[in-house]
Amino acid sequence: MQAGGTLSWLGLALLGLGFTTGTGFFLGVSIAVEKTGFSVLLLFILAAAGTYFVYDALARMIAQHAEQGSFKAYSKNAFGHWAGFNHGWMYWLSEMLILGSQLMAIGLFTRFWFDQVPLWIFSAGYAVLGVVVVFLGTKVFEKAENIFAVLKITAIVMFIGLSILVMTGVLSKTHDHMHTPSGAGEWFTQGPMGMWTAFLYVFFAFSGIEVMGLMATHLKNPKDAPKSGKAMIITITLLYIASISLAMLLAPLKRFNPNESPFVTSLKDIDFMLIVHIFNGVLIIAGFSSLVASLFSVTQIMHKIAVDGDAPHILTRKTKRGLPIASLVLTVSGMIVSILIALLLPKKVYEYITTAGGLMLLYTWLFIVFSSRKLLKMSVWGHVKSFAAIVLVLAAASGTVFDRTSRPGFFASLILVLVIGIITFILRKRWKGERPNKPI
Repeated sequence: MQAGGTLSWLGLALLGLGFTTGTGFFLGVSIAVEKTGFSVLLLFILAAAGTYFVYDALARMIAQHAEQGSFKAYSKNAFGHWAGFNHGWMYWLSEMLILGSQLMAIGLFTRFWFDQVPLWIFSAGYAVLGVVVVFLGTKVFEKAENIFAVLKITAIVMFIGLSILVMTGVLSKTHDHMHTPSGAGEWFTQGPMGMWTAFLYVFFAFSGIEVMGLMATHLKNPKDAPKSGKAMIITITLLYIASISLAMLLAPLKRFNPNESPFVTSLKDIDFMLIVHIFNGVLIIAGFSSLVASLFSVTQIMHKIAVDGDAPHILTRKTKRGLPIASLVLTVSGMIVSILIALLLPKKVYEYITTAGGLMLLYTWLFIVFSSRKLLKMSVWGHVKSFAAIVLVLAAASGTVFDRTSRPGFFASLILVLVIGIITFILRKRWKGERPNKPI
């Protein structure tokens, strides 16, 4: 996938909306609301800024020199083979850990309608559908994600419109469903520490920008990559803040819980069950969209890992249409293991594993920022943005240390990073003599 493709900057922005608007927002943000109340809106602004700074760093490297493998390739160019090895495997492993939870979430959403069907049937079914979409090629993947993006954004806009009609009395004669914050206790449910521990879950709502970076190599003009990211992140941030603030105004804070989407909670509170069913369908679409994006990205990254000699050579094989079929088979195998782990492990243990995967994804974002500092000639504003990104990402990751439910996941992520580091140390002699590329 080289520069000079057929994708417009607006098309990439739309794809980005599809990649990022997943279960991290539609479901995971409930955890943040529970921990910090209305101050979650401030966290969304901070997370949006951090996400933009990370993507902007990646986009500017793409604008200078679009390269297959995207963020993994830039890490290798910046610091040498060891960095590309670490970045690639860290990303692949993080997504493998997360895939199982995505499939479990979609299965649980579907059981809202079919509660007698075993969960594993839904998980396996969505896994097969996701593989089919990826197998059909990049063009089908783009079209599918565009459709998913439109459906998800339409649902959010519909929720915003419905909320306004309820609050203004058009659909309700009373204002019983107006729950404005009455004091500091609702702005900061668990105080400053609650905000800190909630930050990670808000950041998860923006995960997917790395997939957008992979697709940026299809742009007609790679220099449009920064513009696409800016348009996408501004749009999604405004929609996120508007919709979640309205959800918190429609239902009492005590009603929100980690096992239910905040939008379903608020719609149930105003007794709009038809819309609840519609939103349940949106949750399934959102989860499936994220699943397909993850499958696509890890397959592409594994192919790049193999091309660089950091995985068995058989994984470089492609079909006549250019699909890295061997890498896809490995990804499917990893996904099957992830599903089995999700189904067999105790709930708490599996939560630790998926948290570890999410944290490792944030670590890959740090690789992107540090690579840009090495490869790009940066202005003063560029240095400010990169330092801000590092601080915000580290703040989100470190908050898990102070949360007893996510602390084990934090230490698990460090163990996984340590294992990759030990393997890197063992293989260092193979890369001896290689030199990082010069700044682009």
